[in-house]
Amino acid sequence: MTTLATPTSVGAGLDRVDAPLKTTGTAHYPNDFSYPGLVHAALVGSTIAAGRIRGIDASAAQAAPGVITVITHLTAPRLERGPMTLLGQSPPAPLQDDRILHYGQHIAVVVADSPERARHAASLVRVTYEPADPLLDVRDPRAEIVENPWGLDTARGDVAAGFDRADVVVEGDYSTPDNTNNPLGLMTTIASWHGDSVTIHDSTQWPHNVRTSIARIFGIPESGIRVLAPFVGGGFGAGLRVWSHTVLTVLAAREVKHPVKLVLTRPQMFTSVGHRPNSVQHIRIGATSAGDLVAIEHHGLSSVAMADDDYEPVSLCSAVSYACPNVVTRDRQARLNIPCPGSMRAPAEAQGNFALESAIDELAHTLGIDPLELRLRNFAETHPVLGLPWSSNALRECYTEGAERFGWSRRTPGIGSLRDGRWLVGYGLASVSYPFYQMPCQARGSLRRDGSAYVRSAATDIGTGTYTVMTQLAAELLGLDIGRVRFDLGDSDMPYAPQAGGSGLTGALANAIHTACRNLVGEFLDVVRDDDASPLRGAEPDGVQVTDGRLHLVDDPGAGESYADILARHGLEELSADGRSTPPDAQRLGMATAGAFGAKFVEVRIDPQLGLLRVARVVSAIDGGRILNEKTATSQIVGGTVGGISQAIFEETVTDAGTGRIANATFGDYLVPVNADIPDVEVIFCGGSDRATEVGTKGVGEVGLVGLAAAIGNAVHHATGRRLRSLPFTIDQLML
Repeated sequence: MTTLATPTSVGAGLDRVDAPLKTTGTAHYPNDFSYPGLVHAALVGSTIAAGRIRGIDASAAQAAPGVITVITHLTAPRLERGPMTLLGQSPPAPLQDDRILHYGQHIAVVVADSPERARHAASLVRVTYEPADPLLDVRDPRAEIVENPWGLDTARGDVAAGFDRADVVVEGDYSTPDNTNNPLGLMTTIASWHGDSVTIHDSTQWPHNVRTSIARIFGIPESGIRVLAPFVGGGFGAGLRVWSHTVLTVLAAREVKHPVKLVLTRPQMFTSVGHRPNSVQHIRIGATSAGDLVAIEHHGLSSVAMADDDYEPVSLCSAVSYACPNVVTRDRQARLNIPCPGSMRAPAEAQGNFALESAIDELAHTLGIDPLELRLRNFAETHPVLGLPWSSNALRECYTEGAERFGWSRRTPGIGSLRDGRWLVGYGLASVSYPFYQMPCQARGSLRRDGSAYVRSAATDIGTGTYTVMTQLAAELLGLDIGRVRFDLGDSDMPYAPQAGGSGLTGALANAIHTACRNLVGEFLDVVRDDDASPLRGAEPDGVQVTDGRLHLVDDPGAGESYADILARHGLEELSADGRSTPPDAQRLGMATAGAFGAKFVEVRIDPQLGLLRVARVVSAIDGGRILNEKTATSQIVGGTVGGISQAIFEETVTDAGTGRIANATFGDYLVPVNADIPDVEVIFCGGSDRATEVGTKGVGEVGLVGLAAAIGNAVHHATGRRLRSLPFTIDQLML
């Protein structure tokens, strides 16, 4: 392997390379693009949650000023459903029949010469329905139950025997509500057809998925589709699937033969681009009096849409988090008349960890054992399911270093034993083990005669710092100054990249870039292999280092030459090379591929008379593998912490029990934290490079959120003695 003499780029807290574009307003998001002749679309949503359309009258809308067309299920062409993806089945194609499956379902699209006229005309569409009684409650006995939806239920040991020998058993029911992804920027699609080809600007976290899906839905070759998303803004999972508004924009543009732009409204964001499904969980844990876990049983029931699938194995975390010999996890889904759920930051883990880590804390209290000690005692030295050693696992260090930084030793065990004036003070802890996830990825690198490098892949950057981190990595691998490297993404014409989600993009993309850069250096060595004028003639990659844009022999640093000199002497403008990464195989490695680990420490303060809850301090100790940029990685954990606090004490998507309407689908009604709600967040990284891949990273996008809800709930119990099992924690639950 070609190596650097001295690493100079990776690990440094480099400022974001895309910051100048964003701060000057010159970064182009999907909503910023335009085309000559651009027209605008608006959606009509169902006002019932279940039933059929009996009649739809679009005549007034069609006659409104500026209206070009109105498309309904009566006039829409036949569309195929999108393909099976890495994240499951695509959502159903829109406008294919008269069925109503949820409130807000897209039942018509209006195209006009301005967005205002399109929205006005959409309000003129008149619909009569044949309503049915909607299923809206995950506990409704009439709901169809999908057993073991993903084939991930687990069972090891003998759980019944484990509980028989347990000295202490704790159990409880836990519930989590629907949460809605609410990126600040509204999701936007622009579609422009050129004959049989189409260019799409989309608020997507996965350009290649949009290309593949549109090809299947419209029956056109992928080669005729280009998807652009150089800047997306937040997504939090909302941009992982190809939703019906994107399909309808492409359809409308084809029908009217003009470029079409569609921007969702804020209320439509609650019904159109997924949401974290609610869950009801039952968990039971048995242990010896010494605190050794002997049995865990975790059952999860979550909601899913009528004609869709969503990946939310909420109980699975209990199978891999602790060294327990007897474990059963079971997941089920209830089909309801709700908008299609989808991934929201830390899908499944955010819900499941809340139940597991709350129950572990309750067990510690029942046993009279310090919650930190109980977790250390049951640390999984090997992967609990595979029985293989971890590729890396610094969870012990997360516990001990986080506890020291937080001051956990100052915690007194008695309920309500810590006070600050009228405020009750509580300390809480939660453990996190976020699963490993990585998909195949490709990248391409080029070196030009001016000594600069251009590296690209069809990934997206949703604020995680992908532009910056991959620029750093390529600069280090090619031995170039940061300013000599350009990294581009967000274009489906670039080499394939998986989604920005699941904490898997950094690993997949970094390893693809690693290979591309290694192959690129190899291309230069091939050029000079028989070059008598080159001091590198006949050199092999293992014998060469790269420093300051110059290849030189490891044993003789003076023997070398620059990329630019090699290209110039051989009359070449540039050399390029491709690289790809594939997920590591645990059995072949003899190691269990490890995701991120973490320990979350929280201090809360509660006014017992008013029921006020304040999060006063948070320390997150994270094993994120090799950290490529400490500044952006820290930012990810801080952002996740905000999301975790929000999940714990603010967020709840409220559905009207009679109609299925989202009752709080605005920023005025859907509560999210503001700066005053968030304390200073301290982040420390533990451990080092992961052994499963050459780059050694782990994803940190999700692990920052997981565990906060449980840690806050555990701190509330320490302060008040109240065990809160339903999110979000509200004033009425805290009034003493």
